[in-house]
Amino acid sequence: MEIRKARLQDASNIYELVNSLSSDGTLLRRAFAEICENVRDFTVAESAQGIFQGCGALHLYGPHLAEVRSIVVRPEAKSKGTGGLLLQSLLDEAEDHGVGCVCLFTRIPDFFFRHGFRVVEDRTALPDKIYKDCQNCPRLYRCDEVAMARGQIPKVSILGTRIEAEQLVRLTG
Repeated sequence: MEIRKARLQDASNIYELVNSLSSDGTLLRRAFAEICENVRDFTVAESAQGIFQGCGALHLYGPHLAEVRSIVVRPEAKSKGTGGLLLQSLLDEAEDHGVGCVCLFTRIPDFFFRHGFRVVEDRTALPDKIYKDCQNCPRLYRCDEVAMARGQIPKVSILGTRIEAEQLVRLTG
């Protein structure tokens, strides 16, 4: 299994795989243009034969916070360690950038527990994530994702304050 940074040529595979899990709400639907614009955030897994097996993205908010996003593997790559390899690569990348905390929102917390993540009970502790995505999410008023983090929850934010995030969360349930 090879884990490498994505290239623009990978955008179609990323788009198809991410959106294959959007109809059931596992992942947010992403436009092809959005994948292309953010392809440098992605890391991909390929089999020894060069076949695309999965992807994940690391979104950098700043030195205080990064987010693991769109981490998914093809059905035939599940339970073979591919997801763990992708996640570890993204965590290594965050460390290379000196990021103090990595967060994510998920419906499969058990996988991330095994990699050192813990539940964040108060999602307003992650206002950058809330301001980047939650306002545009189709599940805004019925979020069923678990907020998780690895590292020290930051005391700073660049997109909105914790008070503003608390107001947004209160408005959306």
